[in-house]
Amino acid sequence: MPGRDKGWHVSRFDRYLLSQLLWLFGFFSLVLVLVYWVNRAVSLFDQIIANGHSAAVFLEFTALTLPNVIRLVLPVSAFAAALYVTNRLSSESELVAVQAAGYSPARLGRTVAVYGLVVALLVSALTQVLVPISSGRLAQRSAEIAQDVTARLLSEGEFLHPAEGITFYIRDITSEGELRDIFLSDQRQPDRQTTYTAARALLLRTETGPKLVMFDGMAQSLRADTRQLATTAFENFTYDVSGLLQVSATGPRDLRAIPTTELIRQRAAVAAETGRSGAEIVAEAHMRVTQALKSVALPVMGFAILMMGGFSRFGLWRQILIAVFAVIVFETLDNAAADAARNGPGRWPLLYLPHLAALALSAALLWSGRLPGLGRREGRA
Repeated sequence: MPGRDKGWHVSRFDRYLLSQLLWLFGFFSLVLVLVYWVNRAVSLFDQIIANGHSAAVFLEFTALTLPNVIRLVLPVSAFAAALYVTNRLSSESELVAVQAAGYSPARLGRTVAVYGLVVALLVSALTQVLVPISSGRLAQRSAEIAQDVTARLLSEGEFLHPAEGITFYIRDITSEGELRDIFLSDQRQPDRQTTYTAARALLLRTETGPKLVMFDGMAQSLRADTRQLATTAFENFTYDVSGLLQVSATGPRDLRAIPTTELIRQRAAVAAETGRSGAEIVAEAHMRVTQALKSVALPVMGFAILMMGGFSRFGLWRQILIAVFAVIVFETLDNAAADAARNGPGRWPLLYLPHLAALALSAALLWSGRLPGLGRREGRA
């Protein structure tokens, strides 16, 4: 009989409930990821395209940000799917029918826990593998883009201002990469303005930074105090553009870009590289575990709270509000525990307390529903 909880076999209703949870989880995840992605993509598009980079670079950057966005979204969508499915099954009397057949809330909660474990596996793959890899690659590509002067200077037919006091213009760029009809005005010195014009030029990347090599041109220097103009013709002239572009060097890795094994085994080296304390490094490693644990705690807690209510054709809106409030309290405690763990050595166990408390509350609510006289539903076999 399904109502006997000695042992657990997968029944048709278990598979039905699990399929409904996973289907709605996929739907909510897609919607939330799209919302987060569009919000992030708008600012990223303005930043990348405005600096002269191609759409391919924009797509690459948005793809590299997706794993971290998905990591944040999955526990929320798992919770939302659990609420939606439970409320729908209750309003359509399906929960009443299966409970009349002998399914206790604790028995149904095991299926929700299995669903949470599936989501936790996905989150673990993200936090332990994909997010560190994508974050590291994103930092690397950001540094490469910052040093890619061609994207900021090689734009034909436009007056560009790569730095304050600098005006740069190229009439045409050949298929071989040669620049034609160059105009460069340097007004960074208050007492002198220098203007360079050249028939041809090449932009070269050297060990000491990018250089603009101009051919068959002229340099005109105007002194502000005497108003004297000095003119010099040249066959070739090399102009250092690394200073005006202010290319920043690659900084230390972010903790999110460092693999978990490195955080644990090479804590001193990571601390020296990033300048973070040992407590912050340990907290980062454990938060990757608690992120997966959250994917189990939230949907199970939401399901358990909704099972407190009796049948209503209008749904379980009061219980839904209680569940949402419980999640807000959970997130508040989780953030407080994270701050405490980062600010002191040996405090990492605090990270697990909100999750264990949520699971304990869920177990108590589900177990009370199967005890005679304590549950809200009666007449179960």
